[in-house]
Amino acid sequence: MSNDPLRQAHAKVNLWLNVIGRRADGYHLLDSLVAFVDLADSISASPADRLSLEIDGPCAGTLSDEPDNLVLKAARRLADRAGVSARAAIRLSKRIPVAAGLGGGSADAAAALRELVDLWRVAMPQEELFDLAQTLGADVPMCLAGGTALVSGVGERLDFAPPLPAAAILLVNPGVALPTRDVFAARRGSFSASRPPPKAWRDLSGFAAELSRRGNDLTDAAIALCPAVGDVLDFLRRSDRVRYAGMSGSGATCFALYDDLDAARSTSATMPAAWWRHAGRFVS
Repeated sequence: MSNDPLRQAHAKVNLWLNVIGRRADGYHLLDSLVAFVDLADSISASPADRLSLEIDGPCAGTLSDEPDNLVLKAARRLADRAGVSARAAIRLSKRIPVAAGLGGGSADAAAALRELVDLWRVAMPQEELFDLAQTLGADVPMCLAGGTALVSGVGERLDFAPPLPAAAILLVNPGVALPTRDVFAARRGSFSASRPPPKAWRDLSGFAAELSRRGNDLTDAAIALCPAVGDVLDFLRRSDRVRYAGMSGSGATCFALYDDLDAARSTSATMPAAWWRHAGRFVS
């Protein structure tokens, strides 16, 4: 077993997401700022005579019934690439909502790759590991990198992003799974123009203004498919001391930024009980 029995798979948040084009193969070209928060699943792996996956946690849901999810695919592809036997007992504790625009599955796959590289003592260059991660999905390489980044291409190109200003973040999901493919298919209108990358943000006010300018081009499509997303956004935008509120990725999770955790928690305490929520901070 690795020295870290509970490897963290942090949720990602798309603080802005612009769709700037589409490739011939149908994949959309993106311009996005991605950050990670203190909400995380956890992965552990131990030696075994076969490959298995046990899933628990408050957001395990239907994942427990999936015969072959992204964690197992990551394990098999790593074993094939490294020329080792795919033998490990993997345990996933699921706290990130599924199909929520928070990259939970991709984060789990990335954490599984790191965990199994250690367990199987795989000597693989980082470039090759990132290449393998890309075969699992566009979000897996950014989760493997695990830091704030400006994302472009179909999600595989990662560039330096300025440090985020100090802020608390409140994540809210209305309890509805919203598949990414459906949201992209429902998007209408022209593509956004590509903008030059920012150099820095002076403070949270300047950062919020930048987020307002860029926004999320998938919001209208997500609301059309799931009107509850609009309800969440309306609630957050009316909340006390909010600096900015928007949707993360393809939804249905939305987020709001505040100066401190007290403000985020106060808003969390007043929202409908059926909504999932997490008040926390960004992690580097």
